[in-house]
Amino acid sequence: MKAAFFDTTGTPDVIRVGDLPAPEPKPNEIRVRVAVAAINPIDCYIRSGAAPMPLPKPAITGTDFAGTVEVVGANVSRFRVGDRVWGSNQGLLGRQGTCAEFACVSAEWAYPTPDGASDEQAAACALVGITAHLGLFARAQLKPGEWVFVNGGTGGVGSMVVQMAKAAGAKVICTAGSAEKVAAALELGADVALNYKTDDVTSKVKEATGTGANVWYETTPPGDFDKTVEAMAPRGRVVVMAGRAARPVLPNGPFYVKGLSLLGFAMFNMTADEQRACADAMNAWLAAGKLRAPIGARFALADAAKAHELQEANTLKKAGTLSGKILILPNG
Repeated sequence: MKAAFFDTTGTPDVIRVGDLPAPEPKPNEIRVRVAVAAINPIDCYIRSGAAPMPLPKPAITGTDFAGTVEVVGANVSRFRVGDRVWGSNQGLLGRQGTCAEFACVSAEWAYPTPDGASDEQAAACALVGITAHLGLFARAQLKPGEWVFVNGGTGGVGSMVVQMAKAAGAKVICTAGSAEKVAAALELGADVALNYKTDDVTSKVKEATGTGANVWYETTPPGDFDKTVEAMAPRGRVVVMAGRAARPVLPNGPFYVKGLSLLGFAMFNMTADEQRACADAMNAWLAAGKLRAPIGARFALADAAKAHELQEANTLKKAGTLSGKILILPNG
């Protein structure tokens, strides 16, 4: 089969595209013909060595997938040949990735693709949707009627936070970096969208909410929590899930006087059962047309290295040349 893989960590040019043996499923696995894979920042961190993890050799890149079941392992009863499935959590912790014509996936990390949802949308929503759901509900315990603030309302995780919070009956404020992205965030359902380059975000959040945000979902590496704490409502919850090297300043007094909570998590450390609960909710929203991922770029498998370059340029260098998810089409 054709696959995008690397033998050693490094810059995007360590990725090669070539032939590897098609994998055979273990008893608890399914083999999926991958229609769409997706690239996320974590894929770049793993490939570069910034997120050290055990890796197969060679290591196929890619975390998310959507496709069709081709072979079912002996102990798998949940899926049948021909089922459409999607999932994430591949390409890390020793598991092979998804940027290939086929991927063998443990059944616990696969979910049925609902009728009406395209493979592109299922793959594009996978990691970012599960991450958003874990932060909003498993960690922050979001309630209907509360105010959610999220940085980057048109980004991968941010766009999911906007839509999920609205679907759960919350109100949403988000930021974006241009007038076009502000308009896109409002189209996704945000009640208030601010341009972080021109607006005073803290004062605007307090003005819109009255008492401040109940949940602050931080999708970017935090540098200083002074303004965050100022914009929070009493007993608010701050969710962090980005910025491995960040060492933000925390205003201790205002933080505890307001009774705030700081909640962190890494999606790939959450259990299969915890992630399946997210996928079940996502499937209901996908089927109802309440969840969609903006797609920023599509690449053929042969251009997987270019996909990594684009992701890194925007995640690490803030190039601003990407709005939405990066997809890889193994058969495109």
